[in-house]
Amino acid sequence: MRRLMLLRHAKTLRDSPTGKDRDRALDERGRSNAPEIGTWMVRNGYIPERTLVSTAVRARQTWELLPAILRAVPTEHLAELYAADTGELLDIIRTVTSEPQSLLVVAHNPGLHELALAFISGGDAVAWQELNRNLPTSGLVCIDFAVDAWMDVSLQGGSLTRFVTPKILRDQPAI
Repeated sequence: MRRLMLLRHAKTLRDSPTGKDRDRALDERGRSNAPEIGTWMVRNGYIPERTLVSTAVRARQTWELLPAILRAVPTEHLAELYAADTGELLDIIRTVTSEPQSLLVVAHNPGLHELALAFISGGDAVAWQELNRNLPTSGLVCIDFAVDAWMDVSLQGGSLTRFVTPKILRDQPAI
């Protein structure tokens, strides 16, 4: 089995000092939401064995605000994740050379949202309804695949196990 976790970068400023979209930084809400989602991941055992992070400023800053236990896993920063579409993201995931059982990708919409929807063929129906509406900033999608290698993941081949956002976490009753 392989577990794929897709994390959309946290909320950003509208503009960057350079005027380039790639250089947009996190805003105050983003700096708060990133560690919140990361803490949830650690508490619930969603700790990847490998991570791929977009080189865009907002994705790198999101990554840097996650708890240290998450940042301790082998990480690769890939420029190709910026503005990647579904096919490009699928190709990147399929070419993971090491064999981690779990992989985290920190990147951008619309590619992440479209890929998540294209991967899912079952799983948590309530979570799927929420995800189908939107993959907001700091949203985390967890999809399991019954395959032995990343090159074997396929569209409509995954089962949605969790979909979490800062808003969903705030709206849940405390346990």
